[in-house]
Amino acid sequence: MSAENKVRLVDVWVGVRDPRQVTKVEHDLVELLVVSVSAVLSGADTFAEIEAWAKEKLDWLRQYLKLEQGIPSHDTIGRVFAAINPDEFGAAFVRWVGQVLPVLANGEVVAIDGKTSRRSGRVGATPLHLVSAFAAQASLVLGQRATAEKSNEKTAIPELLATLALEGCIVTIDAMGTQPNIAQAIRNRGADYILAAKGNQPRLAESIDDFFSAFEAAPGKTPHQFHEVVEKNHGRLEVRRCYVFDQLDCLHAPERWPDLQSFAVITTERTIRGKTTSTERRSYISSLVPDSQRMNQSVRLHWRVENSLHWCMDVVFGDDQMRACSDHAAHNLAVLRQFVLNLIRLSPVKRKGGLKTQRLIAATSDSFRAELLGLV
Repeated sequence: MSAENKVRLVDVWVGVRDPRQVTKVEHDLVELLVVSVSAVLSGADTFAEIEAWAKEKLDWLRQYLKLEQGIPSHDTIGRVFAAINPDEFGAAFVRWVGQVLPVLANGEVVAIDGKTSRRSGRVGATPLHLVSAFAAQASLVLGQRATAEKSNEKTAIPELLATLALEGCIVTIDAMGTQPNIAQAIRNRGADYILAAKGNQPRLAESIDDFFSAFEAAPGKTPHQFHEVVEKNHGRLEVRRCYVFDQLDCLHAPERWPDLQSFAVITTERTIRGKTTSTERRSYISSLVPDSQRMNQSVRLHWRVENSLHWCMDVVFGDDQMRACSDHAAHNLAVLRQFVLNLIRLSPVKRKGGLKTQRLIAATSDSFRAELLGLV
Protein backbone atom coordinates (compact mmCIF):
# COMPACT_ATOMS: atom_id res chain seq x y z
CA MET A 1 0.00 0.00 0.00
CA SER A 2 1.61 3.27 -1.08
CA ALA A 3 1.88 6.12 1.41
CA GLU A 4 -0.54 8.29 -0.56
CA ASN A 5 -3.16 5.53 -0.51
CA LYS A 6 -2.74 4.63 3.17
CA VAL A 7 -5.98 4.89 5.17
CA ARG A 8 -6.03 5.20 8.94
CA LEU A 9 -7.52 2.07 10.45
CA VAL A 10 -9.81 4.10 12.72
CA ASP A 11 -11.28 5.79 9.62
CA VAL A 12 -12.18 2.59 7.79
CA TRP A 13 -15.35 1.96 9.77
CA VAL A 14 -16.87 5.41 9.40
CA GLY A 15 -20.47 4.89 8.35
CA VAL A 16 -20.91 1.68 10.34
CA ARG A 17 -23.53 2.51 12.98
CA ASP A 18 -23.17 1.22 16.51
CA PRO A 19 -26.12 -1.18 17.00
CA ARG A 20 -26.04 -0.98 20.80
CA GLN A 21 -28.14 1.19 23.08
CA VAL A 22 -26.15 4.32 23.87
CA THR A 23 -26.66 3.96 27.62
CA LYS A 24 -25.22 0.43 27.58
CA VAL A 25 -22.06 1.09 25.57
CA GLU A 26 -18.83 0.53 27.50
CA HIS A 27 -16.43 -0.12 24.64
CA ASP A 28 -16.10 2.19 21.64
CA LEU A 29 -17.20 0.46 18.42
CA VAL A 30 -14.26 1.60 16.28
CA GLU A 31 -11.78 0.60 18.99
CA LEU A 32 -13.41 -2.82 19.29
CA LEU A 33 -13.07 -3.31 15.52
CA VAL A 34 -9.44 -2.16 15.44
CA VAL A 35 -8.65 -4.57 18.29
CA SER A 36 -10.38 -7.37 16.35
CA VAL A 37 -8.47 -6.63 13.14
CA SER A 38 -5.18 -6.55 15.05
CA ALA A 39 -5.95 -9.87 16.74
CA VAL A 40 -7.06 -11.65 13.55
CA LEU A 41 -3.95 -10.38 11.79
CA SER A 42 -1.93 -11.91 14.65
CA GLY A 43 -3.54 -15.33 14.32
CA ALA A 44 -6.79 -15.14 16.29
CA ASP A 45 -9.64 -16.98 14.56
CA THR A 46 -12.43 -16.85 17.17
CA PHE A 47 -13.92 -14.21 19.46
CA ALA A 48 -12.37 -15.94 22.48
CA GLU A 49 -8.95 -15.83 20.80
CA ILE A 50 -9.43 -12.14 19.96
CA GLU A 51 -10.05 -11.39 23.65
CA ALA A 52 -7.12 -13.52 24.82
CA TRP A 53 -4.65 -11.94 22.38
CA ALA A 54 -5.83 -8.39 23.10
CA LYS A 55 -5.45 -8.79 26.86
CA GLU A 56 -1.88 -9.94 26.37
CA LYS A 57 -1.15 -6.97 24.07
CA LEU A 58 -3.10 -4.31 25.98
CA ASP A 59 -0.06 -2.08 26.53
CA TRP A 60 0.81 -2.17 22.83
CA LEU A 61 -2.79 -1.46 21.80
CA ARG A 62 -2.92 1.55 24.13
CA GLN A 63 -0.17 3.19 22.12
CA TYR A 64 -2.81 3.75 19.43
CA LEU A 65 -6.20 3.44 21.21
CA LYS A 66 -7.60 4.79 24.47
CA LEU A 67 -9.34 1.57 25.57
CA GLU A 68 -10.59 3.30 28.71
CA GLN A 69 -12.58 0.23 29.75
CA GLY A 70 -9.87 -2.25 28.84
CA ILE A 71 -10.51 -5.18 26.50
CA PRO A 72 -14.11 -6.31 25.92
CA SER A 73 -15.00 -9.90 26.69
CA HIS A 74 -15.39 -12.40 23.89
CA ASP A 75 -19.14 -12.44 24.57
CA THR A 76 -19.29 -8.68 24.07
CA ILE A 77 -17.23 -8.89 20.87
CA GLY A 78 -19.47 -11.66 19.58
CA ARG A 79 -22.66 -9.75 20.37
CA VAL A 80 -21.39 -6.64 18.60
CA PHE A 81 -20.39 -8.60 15.49
CA ALA A 82 -23.79 -10.29 15.52
CA ALA A 83 -25.61 -6.96 15.68
CA ILE A 84 -23.62 -4.86 13.18
CA ASN A 85 -25.52 -4.28 9.94
CA PRO A 86 -23.62 -6.44 7.42
CA ASP A 87 -24.55 -4.17 4.51
CA GLU A 88 -22.90 -1.21 6.27
CA PHE A 89 -19.90 -3.34 7.23
CA GLY A 90 -19.50 -4.58 3.65
CA ALA A 91 -19.92 -1.05 2.28
CA ALA A 92 -17.12 0.17 4.56
CA PHE A 93 -14.92 -2.64 3.17
CA VAL A 94 -15.68 -1.62 -0.43
CA ARG A 95 -14.98 2.06 0.33
CA TRP A 96 -11.65 1.14 1.89
CA VAL A 97 -10.64 -0.97 -1.11
CA GLY A 98 -11.57 1.95 -3.37
CA GLN A 99 -9.25 4.20 -1.36
CA VAL A 100 -6.23 1.89 -1.21
CA LEU A 101 -6.72 0.60 -4.77
CA PRO A 102 -8.45 3.51 -6.54
CA VAL A 103 -8.07 2.15 -10.07
CA LEU A 104 -7.82 -1.44 -11.26
CA ALA A 105 -5.47 -2.14 -14.13
CA ASN A 106 -7.09 -2.13 -17.55
CA GLY A 107 -7.95 -5.74 -18.38
CA GLU A 108 -7.83 -6.86 -14.73
CA VAL A 109 -9.70 -10.15 -14.38
CA VAL A 110 -12.31 -9.93 -11.63
CA ALA A 111 -13.57 -13.38 -10.67
CA ILE A 112 -17.00 -13.59 -9.05
CA ASP A 113 -17.43 -16.75 -7.03
CA GLY A 114 -19.22 -18.02 -3.93
CA LYS A 115 -18.05 -19.97 -0.89
CA THR A 116 -20.00 -21.61 1.93
CA SER A 117 -18.72 -21.43 5.53
CA ARG A 118 -19.78 -24.97 6.31
CA ARG A 119 -20.02 -24.84 10.09
CA SER A 120 -21.50 -21.37 10.45
CA GLY A 121 -25.11 -21.07 11.51
CA ARG A 122 -27.16 -22.91 14.09
CA VAL A 123 -27.99 -26.62 13.80
CA GLY A 124 -30.54 -27.07 11.04
CA ALA A 125 -30.00 -23.55 9.68
CA THR A 126 -28.49 -22.72 6.30
CA PRO A 127 -24.78 -21.85 6.65
CA LEU A 128 -23.37 -18.56 5.38
CA HIS A 129 -22.74 -18.43 1.64
CA LEU A 130 -20.63 -15.44 0.62
CA VAL A 131 -20.27 -14.31 -3.00
CA SER A 132 -17.00 -12.41 -3.42
CA ALA A 133 -15.39 -10.33 -6.17
CA PHE A 134 -11.69 -11.14 -6.45
CA ALA A 135 -9.17 -9.16 -8.53
CA ALA A 136 -7.09 -12.06 -9.84
CA GLN A 137 -3.89 -10.27 -10.85
CA ALA A 138 -3.87 -8.04 -7.76
CA SER A 139 -4.92 -10.98 -5.51
CA LEU A 140 -7.29 -8.71 -3.58
CA VAL A 141 -10.91 -9.05 -2.51
CA LEU A 142 -12.96 -6.13 -3.88
CA GLY A 143 -16.25 -6.81 -2.11
CA GLN A 144 -18.74 -9.45 -1.10
CA ARG A 145 -22.45 -10.21 -0.73
CA ALA A 146 -24.09 -12.86 1.45
CA THR A 147 -26.85 -15.17 0.23
CA ALA A 148 -29.03 -17.66 2.04
CA GLU A 149 -27.72 -20.44 -0.20
CA LYS A 150 -25.79 -21.07 -3.42
CA SER A 151 -28.95 -21.06 -5.55
CA ASN A 152 -29.42 -17.37 -4.71
CA GLU A 153 -26.11 -16.30 -6.24
CA LYS A 154 -27.87 -14.98 -9.33
CA THR A 155 -29.66 -12.47 -7.09
CA ALA A 156 -26.60 -11.49 -5.07
CA ILE A 157 -24.23 -11.04 -8.03
CA PRO A 158 -25.98 -7.97 -9.58
CA GLU A 159 -26.16 -6.37 -6.13
CA LEU A 160 -22.43 -6.95 -5.65
CA LEU A 161 -21.55 -5.67 -9.13
CA ALA A 162 -23.45 -2.44 -8.48
CA THR A 163 -21.05 -1.58 -5.63
CA LEU A 164 -17.81 -2.04 -7.60
CA ALA A 165 -15.72 0.18 -9.89
CA LEU A 166 -15.04 -2.16 -12.83
CA GLU A 167 -14.30 0.13 -15.77
CA GLY A 168 -12.06 -1.70 -18.24
CA CYS A 169 -12.07 -4.99 -16.30
CA ILE A 170 -12.97 -8.49 -17.46
CA VAL A 171 -15.53 -10.10 -15.15
CA THR A 172 -15.52 -13.90 -15.10
CA ILE A 173 -18.30 -15.98 -13.56
CA ASP A 174 -18.99 -19.70 -13.43
CA ALA A 175 -22.27 -21.14 -14.70
CA MET A 176 -24.56 -19.99 -11.86
CA GLY A 177 -24.04 -16.38 -12.93
CA THR A 178 -24.62 -16.95 -16.63
CA GLN A 179 -27.78 -14.86 -16.87
CA PRO A 180 -28.65 -12.08 -19.35
CA ASN A 181 -29.37 -9.59 -16.56
CA ILE A 182 -25.96 -10.28 -14.99
CA ALA A 183 -24.25 -9.80 -18.36
CA GLN A 184 -26.07 -6.47 -18.66
CA ALA A 185 -25.07 -5.48 -15.12
CA ILE A 186 -21.41 -6.10 -16.03
CA ARG A 187 -21.68 -4.02 -19.19
CA ASN A 188 -23.38 -1.26 -17.21
CA ARG A 189 -20.23 -1.07 -15.05
CA GLY A 190 -18.06 -0.53 -18.12
CA ALA A 191 -16.59 -4.05 -18.00
CA ASP A 192 -16.51 -7.05 -20.34
CA TYR A 193 -17.77 -10.49 -19.38
CA ILE A 194 -16.73 -14.10 -19.82
CA LEU A 195 -19.52 -16.41 -18.66
CA ALA A 196 -19.44 -20.21 -18.50
CA ALA A 197 -22.13 -22.00 -20.51
CA LYS A 198 -23.28 -25.15 -18.75
CA GLY A 199 -26.45 -26.87 -17.65
CA ASN A 200 -28.04 -23.72 -16.29
CA GLN A 201 -28.33 -22.52 -19.90
CA PRO A 202 -28.84 -25.92 -21.54
CA ARG A 203 -29.91 -24.78 -25.02
CA LEU A 204 -27.02 -22.31 -25.23
CA ALA A 205 -24.53 -24.94 -24.05
CA GLU A 206 -25.96 -27.52 -26.45
CA SER A 207 -25.68 -25.12 -29.41
CA ILE A 208 -21.99 -24.52 -28.61
CA ASP A 209 -21.37 -28.27 -28.26
CA ASP A 210 -23.05 -28.96 -31.61
CA PHE A 211 -21.06 -26.21 -33.32
CA PHE A 212 -17.77 -27.45 -31.89
CA SER A 213 -18.47 -31.06 -32.87
CA ALA A 214 -19.00 -29.92 -36.45
CA PHE A 215 -15.84 -27.81 -36.23
CA GLU A 216 -13.76 -30.77 -35.03
CA ALA A 217 -14.94 -32.81 -38.02
CA ALA A 218 -13.59 -30.19 -40.45
CA PRO A 219 -11.54 -27.56 -38.57
CA GLY A 220 -10.05 -26.04 -41.71
CA LYS A 221 -13.44 -24.91 -42.96
CA THR A 222 -14.38 -22.71 -39.98
CA PRO A 223 -12.68 -19.38 -39.23
CA HIS A 224 -11.44 -19.32 -35.66
CA GLN A 225 -8.64 -18.30 -33.33
CA PHE A 226 -6.51 -20.82 -31.46
CA HIS A 227 -4.19 -20.55 -28.47
CA GLU A 228 -2.39 -23.32 -26.59
CA VAL A 229 -0.62 -23.30 -23.24
CA VAL A 230 1.55 -26.18 -22.04
CA GLU A 231 2.57 -26.36 -18.38
CA LYS A 232 5.02 -28.89 -16.95
CA ASN A 233 5.55 -29.39 -13.23
CA HIS A 234 7.04 -32.35 -11.32
CA GLY A 235 6.10 -34.98 -13.87
CA ARG A 236 2.68 -33.46 -14.51
CA LEU A 237 1.79 -32.08 -17.94
CA GLU A 238 -1.25 -29.88 -18.54
CA VAL A 239 -2.27 -28.68 -22.00
CA ARG A 240 -5.00 -26.03 -22.35
CA ARG A 241 -6.28 -25.37 -25.87
CA CYS A 242 -8.60 -22.44 -26.51
CA TYR A 243 -10.74 -22.10 -29.64
CA VAL A 244 -12.58 -18.80 -30.13
CA PHE A 245 -15.34 -18.15 -32.67
CA ASP A 246 -17.56 -15.26 -33.76
CA GLN A 247 -20.26 -17.20 -35.65
CA LEU A 248 -22.93 -15.93 -33.26
CA ASP A 249 -25.83 -16.89 -35.52
CA CYS A 250 -25.01 -20.54 -34.73
CA LEU A 251 -25.84 -20.05 -31.04
CA HIS A 252 -29.22 -20.39 -29.41
CA ALA A 253 -30.83 -16.93 -28.98
CA PRO A 254 -27.62 -14.86 -29.13
CA GLU A 255 -29.71 -11.68 -28.95
CA ARG A 256 -30.39 -12.41 -25.27
CA TRP A 257 -26.78 -11.58 -24.37
CA PRO A 258 -25.88 -7.87 -24.42
CA ASP A 259 -22.93 -6.94 -26.63
CA LEU A 260 -22.08 -10.60 -27.26
CA GLN A 261 -19.07 -10.78 -29.61
CA SER A 262 -17.54 -14.23 -29.24
CA PHE A 263 -17.78 -17.70 -27.77
CA ALA A 264 -15.08 -20.17 -26.86
CA VAL A 265 -14.35 -23.79 -26.11
CA ILE A 266 -11.39 -24.60 -23.87
CA THR A 267 -10.11 -28.15 -23.58
CA THR A 268 -7.78 -29.23 -20.80
CA GLU A 269 -5.75 -32.44 -20.87
CA ARG A 270 -3.75 -33.55 -17.82
CA THR A 271 -1.02 -36.17 -18.02
CA ILE A 272 1.02 -37.64 -15.16
CA ARG A 273 4.18 -39.58 -16.03
CA GLY A 274 3.00 -40.13 -19.59
CA LYS A 275 -0.52 -41.30 -18.71
CA THR A 276 -3.54 -39.11 -19.44
CA THR A 277 -5.47 -38.76 -16.19
CA SER A 278 -8.26 -36.38 -17.17
CA THR A 279 -9.72 -34.35 -20.01
CA GLU A 280 -12.20 -31.50 -19.70
CA ARG A 281 -14.09 -29.31 -22.12
CA ARG A 282 -15.66 -26.01 -21.06
CA SER A 283 -17.68 -23.49 -23.06
CA TYR A 284 -17.92 -19.72 -22.63
CA ILE A 285 -19.64 -16.67 -24.10
CA SER A 286 -18.07 -13.21 -24.01
CA SER A 287 -18.47 -9.54 -24.85
CA LEU A 288 -14.78 -9.48 -25.81
CA VAL A 289 -13.77 -9.39 -29.47
CA PRO A 290 -12.36 -12.77 -30.54
CA ASP A 291 -8.92 -13.17 -28.94
CA SER A 292 -7.94 -16.73 -28.07
CA GLN A 293 -4.87 -15.80 -26.01
CA ARG A 294 -6.75 -13.28 -23.90
CA MET A 295 -9.63 -15.70 -23.42
CA ASN A 296 -7.35 -18.57 -22.41
CA GLN A 297 -5.44 -16.41 -19.94
CA SER A 298 -8.57 -14.82 -18.46
CA VAL A 299 -10.27 -18.16 -17.82
CA ARG A 300 -7.10 -19.49 -16.23
CA LEU A 301 -6.89 -16.41 -14.00
CA HIS A 302 -10.49 -16.93 -12.89
CA TRP A 303 -9.51 -20.07 -11.02
CA ARG A 304 -7.08 -18.14 -8.84
CA VAL A 305 -10.12 -17.36 -6.73
CA GLU A 306 -10.07 -20.97 -5.55
CA ASN A 307 -6.45 -21.05 -4.35
CA SER A 308 -5.83 -17.39 -3.53
CA LEU A 309 -9.11 -16.72 -1.74
CA HIS A 310 -11.26 -19.73 -0.84
CA TRP A 311 -8.34 -21.99 0.09
CA CYS A 312 -6.73 -19.21 2.12
CA MET A 313 -9.96 -18.53 3.99
CA ASP A 314 -10.22 -22.22 4.95
CA VAL A 315 -6.61 -23.16 5.62
CA VAL A 316 -5.14 -19.88 6.88
CA PHE A 317 -8.16 -18.39 8.65
CA GLY A 318 -10.12 -21.53 9.55
CA ASP A 319 -13.27 -20.32 7.81
CA ASP A 320 -14.86 -23.76 7.48
CA GLN A 321 -14.39 -24.29 11.22
CA MET A 322 -16.07 -20.99 12.11
CA ARG A 323 -18.85 -21.58 14.63
CA ALA A 324 -20.15 -18.02 14.89
CA CYS A 325 -23.87 -18.53 14.52
CA SER A 326 -25.68 -15.56 16.08
CA ASP A 327 -27.43 -13.25 13.61
CA HIS A 328 -24.76 -11.52 11.46
CA ALA A 329 -21.68 -12.69 13.38
CA ALA A 330 -20.45 -15.18 10.76
CA HIS A 331 -20.97 -12.72 7.91
CA ASN A 332 -19.16 -9.82 9.59
CA LEU A 333 -16.30 -12.00 10.83
CA ALA A 334 -15.81 -13.38 7.30
CA VAL A 335 -15.60 -9.83 5.94
CA LEU A 336 -13.07 -8.93 8.65
CA ARG A 337 -10.92 -11.90 7.61
CA GLN A 338 -10.99 -10.76 3.99
CA PHE A 339 -9.97 -7.31 5.21
CA VAL A 340 -6.93 -8.83 6.96
CA LEU A 341 -6.08 -10.89 3.87
CA ASN A 342 -6.02 -7.69 1.82
CA LEU A 343 -3.93 -5.90 4.46
CA ILE A 344 -1.23 -8.55 4.26
CA ARG A 345 -1.15 -8.53 0.46
CA LEU A 346 -1.11 -4.73 0.25
CA SER A 347 1.80 -4.33 2.65
CA PRO A 348 4.99 -2.85 1.17
CA VAL A 349 6.91 -4.71 3.89
CA LYS A 350 7.60 -8.18 2.51
CA ARG A 351 8.74 -11.09 4.66
CA LYS A 352 9.58 -14.58 3.48
CA GLY A 353 6.83 -17.17 3.76
CA GLY A 354 3.12 -17.47 3.05
CA LEU A 355 0.10 -16.02 4.76
CA LYS A 356 0.41 -18.29 7.79
CA THR A 357 3.97 -17.12 8.26
CA GLN A 358 2.95 -13.46 7.90
CA ARG A 359 0.36 -13.90 10.65
CA LEU A 360 2.93 -15.63 12.84
CA ILE A 361 5.39 -12.76 12.39
CA ALA A 362 2.60 -10.24 13.03
CA ALA A 363 1.82 -12.05 16.29
CA THR A 364 5.41 -11.77 17.51
CA SER A 365 6.69 -8.51 15.99
CA ASP A 366 5.09 -5.28 17.23
CA SER A 367 6.77 -3.23 14.50
CA PHE A 368 5.71 -5.56 11.66
CA ARG A 369 2.14 -5.65 12.98
CA ALA A 370 2.00 -1.85 13.23
CA GLU A 371 3.31 -1.53 9.68
CA LEU A 372 0.72 -3.94 8.27
CA LEU A 373 -2.05 -2.10 10.11
CA GLY A 374 -0.85 1.27 8.82
CA LEU A 375 -0.29 2.58 12.34
CA VAL A 376 3.19 3.90 11.55
